[in-house]
Formats: sequence, C-alpha cells, structure tokens
Amino acid sequence: MLEYLWLIPIFPLLGFVINGVVGLWMVRRSGRRPAKPFVYSVACGSVFLSFLVSVGCFLELLGLDASQRLVEQPVFTWISGLAIRTAGGELAYLNISWGVQLDPLSAVMILVVSGIGFLIHVYSIGYMAGEDGFYRFFAYLNLFMFMMLTLVLADNFLMMFVGWEGVGLCSYLLIGYYIEKRSAGDAAKKAFVVNRVGDFAFILGIMMIFTYFGSLDLTEVMDRVAEMFPTPEAGWGVLSWIALLLFVGATGKSAQVPLYVWLPDAMEGPTPVRALIHAATMVTAGVYMVARSSAIYSRAPEVLLIVASVGIFTALLAGSIAMFQQDIKRVLAYSTVSQLGYMFAALGVGAVAAGIFHLMTHAFFKALLFLGSGSVIAALHHEQDMRNMGGLKKYLPITCATMWIATLAIAGVPGLAGFFSKDEILWRSFSNPNGHLLIWLVGIVVAGMTAFYMMRMMFLTFHGEERMSEEAAHHVHESPWVMTLPLVLLAVGAALAGYLGLPAWLGTNQFEHFLEPVFHTAYRPPIEGHYGHGTEILFTVISVALAGCGIYLAYFFFLKHTEKPARLLEKFRGIHTVVFNKYYVDEGYDLLFVGEGKGLWRLFGVKNWGRFLSAFDNNVVDGAVNASASITRISAWISGQADIHIVDRLVNLVSEILLFLSAVVRRLQTGLFQRYALAFVMGLILIISLYLYLGV
Repeated sequence: MLEYLWLIPIFPLLGFVINGVVGLWMVRRSGRRPAKPFVYSVACGSVFLSFLVSVGCFLELLGLDASQRLVEQPVFTWISGLAIRTAGGELAYLNISWGVQLDPLSAVMILVVSGIGFLIHVYSIGYMAGEDGFYRFFAYLNLFMFMMLTLVLADNFLMMFVGWEGVGLCSYLLIGYYIEKRSAGDAAKKAFVVNRVGDFAFILGIMMIFTYFGSLDLTEVMDRVAEMFPTPEAGWGVLSWIALLLFVGATGKSAQVPLYVWLPDAMEGPTPVRALIHAATMVTAGVYMVARSSAIYSRAPEVLLIVASVGIFTALLAGSIAMFQQDIKRVLAYSTVSQLGYMFAALGVGAVAAGIFHLMTHAFFKALLFLGSGSVIAALHHEQDMRNMGGLKKYLPITCATMWIATLAIAGVPGLAGFFSKDEILWRSFSNPNGHLLIWLVGIVVAGMTAFYMMRMMFLTFHGEERMSEEAAHHVHESPWVMTLPLVLLAVGAALAGYLGLPAWLGTNQFEHFLEPVFHTAYRPPIEGHYGHGTEILFTVISVALAGCGIYLAYFFFLKHTEKPARLLEKFRGIHTVVFNKYYVDEGYDLLFVGEGKGLWRLFGVKNWGRFLSAFDNNVVDGAVNASASITRISAWISGQADIHIVDRLVNLVSEILLFLSAVVRRLQTGLFQRYALAFVMGLILIISLYLYLGV
C-alpha cells in the first residue's frame, strides 16, 4: 500500500476539480447547479478514499521495524540545479522534488486529517443541504483537504510551504463563504492578512535554512543540524534565529499571541468550516511544523523558552476570555486558542510527543463540540446566544449526550481522552529538563478554567429552564442521522483515543514509543533528577482536583444558584467589561494597523498608509537594492571578475552615490520648522548621551 502513498492528497484534488469544473460549466451554460447527490458523493468519496489509503499505509508502516519507518517517495522533479551561494560562500544547488514522506508523525497527521475530515464532509451533507452554493462549498472543502495533506506529507520545507499557503487561501474562501455578509468578508480578509504576517517570517526561516545547511529536504536538514550542532547553542545564534522565524510563522497559522485574533472571527464561516479549521487541519499546522523541526528547536534553548512562554500565556489569555462569552461559537473558538497554547507549551518544554498526543485527542473532542454546536444552532434557527437556550436536552438527546462526552474529555475528567493528553503535558511541563514550576502552575489554573467555561456552556445550553423564543421552541428538533452519526463516531474517539498514551504509572505510553524514531536527531538534555510514580500520581490528583473545582463552580452558579452570576458581574463590572471585550486587543490592532491615516502612525507624520508603504518601497527598498548592485559591481571589478571599462565604472559609481545622497538630503529638507526643531533636540540628546558615556 505504501507505493500508493502519493494518492492520499490526489483524491481530494480530483474531487475539487470535478465539482469545481462541472459546477462552473453547468452554471455558465444553463444557470443550473449540479445535483447535490452528485456533488457530495464526489466530495465525500474522494476524502474517504484518502482515508482508506491512509489506514493501509499506516498499517504497513506499523509492520516495519522502528528504524525503517521512513518512506520517501518522489513524484516528480520540481526545481533542479538552481545555484545559490550559501552563508559559507560556497555554491549550493537547489534541487526540490515534489515528493511525499511517511513516518510515524506524518502517519498520525494523515489519519487525523483524512478521518475527521471525512466525518466533517458527511456532516456537511445535512448541514449545508439548503445552501445554493452547495457545489462551491464542497469544492473548497476538497481543496482544503488537498492542501493540508500536502503540508503534512511534504518531504521538504518548500513543498510544506505550498501546503501552508494553500490552507491559508482555502480558509479565506471558506470563512468568507457567505459572500453576501459583510462580516464574513471582513473575517476572511482578517484571517488572510494576519496569516501573511506569520507566513513572511516562515519563508525567511526557510531561506535561512537553505543558506546555512544547503538543503531544504526535511530529513537531510535535520541530519545536518545534528551533525553541525552536537550540543545546543550557548547563546543566540543561527539556529535560534531560524527557530524564532519558524515559530512566528506558527503563531499565525496556529493562532498564538499576538497573531491569534483571526481565529475567533473565523466563526463567520459555516459550522463544518469551523470544525475543519479549529479541530483537524489548519490550526494544527504550526504545531506540526515545530514538532517536525524538533532537531532545530532542541538546540535553541532560548527559543524553546519563548515557545513555552507564548504557549502558556496564550492558554491563560484565551481561557479567561472564554469564561465570559455568551456566543456558543466564541466559547469554543477561544477554547481552541487555549488548547493550542497547551500544545505549544508542551513543545516548548521538550515534550514533543505529548504535544502531538494532545493534538490528536483534541481533534476528536473539539470537532465534536463544533459540530454539536452546529446542530444546536440549526435546531434553533441560527440562534447562537446561550442566554436564549436552556432545556435542550429533551429536544436534542443525541447531540446533548455526545457533547457531554466531549465536554468531560476537554475538562480532563479521568478515563476520557483529554485527561490522558492534558495530564501528560502538565506532568512534562514540571518534570522535563526544560520544564518550569511556573508553567505547570499556570497550566493547572487553565485546566480549572477550561472545566468551568465548558460546563457553563453545557448547563446554559442543555439544562435549566427553557429560555427559547416561542417560534424556536415550536420547531426545535434533533438533527438528521447524516449529522448525528458523525457526532457518535467522534464521541467514541473522544472517549477512547487517550488509551493510546497511558501515563508511566499506568503502563507504557505506546503513542510516545511510536513517535520515538521521528525525533532521533533531536538533542536530549541530561536528566539531573528522577521523579517516581508517586510524584506523578500526586500531580495528577492536583490537576484533577482543579478540574473538579471548575466543574462544581459551574454547577453552583449556572444550575443551582442562577441568580448569583448577575450579582457578581455587577460587583466586578469593570473587570467583566474588559475581559468580555477580549481585553480590547482587536480595537488596539484596529487603532494601530487598520485603515489609512489611522492610529499611532499619525504621530510620526504618516497620514496615508498606502503612500507611506509606496514611498518606503521606492526609496528604502529600491535604494538598498541599487546600492547593493553597485557594491557588487565594484567588488567584481576589483577582483577582476568583470570586464567593464574603468571610465564606465567610475562614472556610474559617482552618479549612483550622488543620486543616493541627494535623495537622502531631499527627504531631510522639508521646510517644516517643527521637524527641524525635533531633529535639533534629538541630535542634542545624542551628543549629551555620548559625552556622558565616554566620560569626557
């Protein structure tokens, strides 16, 4: 089956082409759309075929010896023999194949992406049944699957970047699916632009990798890193810069501080889109990429600390916001941001397998929660405010039961998937050589917060008194089987997936053992002390107790004494206002970056953002390029490598120097007295500072 590995991403691509081409052809020729059974049969069938091939490849990989669990399969040559000079001054030839790579890490990812993606496709048949753009929606879903599978199966960084950019494009198309809604269009543009910030850093990191290691092949780069850097960097060196740039890319795709703001607004897309983006695909791309680059990160301790700090801070920030949201979708959105923070905290303390384990379990219960919330919203005619729900248990028994399994799993109740993966992260954040007590403390606080806001959501939605409108109460009913069947299957995964990674005090962690060959090039710091099973059990009891406190507080405030939350909010109105409005981060970004002539840039004389960027490009970027070209020509002449007449060289050099200096002087001579005064004051401060520093 491994010889058919390349077909895994191809099947969804064919689904996209068939539905997209047939749909467009029919609409343009006759104004009619393709039949819905044809559309969903092609879309779901293509993803199901990918899942079947993924299972077959996984089983065959499992049968190989651990040292042989790496299959590289080039499909065709993409870039051949492109000469680029490396940092050492040597010529390196860039050869990039369009190829796929299967190892334990990518095997886990393709099972998660194709398996949960297929269930989301099936759910979409019922949820999107009344939509006019049925074929367009499923075409976009298939394209999304192709890009994500390309990303996780890529055997080199450049091909990974193609999938990386592809899922960004598809998220824009799917979030903005409701083209008649302005809010959907704004959310799509926001996701696209914010992700471009991270993507710019990511491509810079890829360039640095090739410059210093002469290759972009994933296996080859990690082997060279291990060979050239047998021990971690003592300070801030090349590996640290590469790791930091890659991590900035990950913060955009996986919604970490400060680039997390796009993910809550992605709620504007249809429910299946939310489940696909938040659970199994796009937001996990950053976690996967950092895990895949473990050889680099394990040798950059400064960046590891940044990864862990950003991750745990994101978990705390998003968790606090989720506690006060009234929209059921936004509660789940900020929950996703918080859980992604947990994953990055695990990566930052060196517990890479624990982070991937939580990625896998989280995919089950978070996909279930989003699809379940979609079932609730559809039953209530698109009502999303939990204050207008309540008592839905008797109307939506299957949705309620399955969502309870997912909620208890994410809350960390023992026996369910989330308990095993979250507890492993918390324990590793304390016991690992790169761990820290503070990270563990914040982690258990977030665990208690997660249990609280998830139980609050369930109590407000399914229990207590009914707060629905008469019209909604009259029409509310359980979703059809095509929507409830995926919920049941996901509930099974949310309940049982955790048993693949039992903690040490319960047995062998098979999941970590399976992933072990992937991280053989990672640096393993020496373990100074060893903690026994008793200590690990104690920490488990503490985390479970915190989760229990969160569950009880939610029960006390939102089921037993429903009048108390209003009193507390009135008493702490200021704090509630700040947190409910998400700490005004979006407003701050809007003030600084959104719209021409807005925000802080006015203080620096930038009245028109577009003109400022144009001037910066023309004068700074182009000027730097021209200066670099001049220096290159002079160097070539001095070294005798260029046959240019000496007079031409000197004339061109003098003219370019004069043009550069005149451009600078023109910019300084504005004729505005206040700017001259500012320059005078700044110069005076600089002179005095230099005088004091030199001690003259």
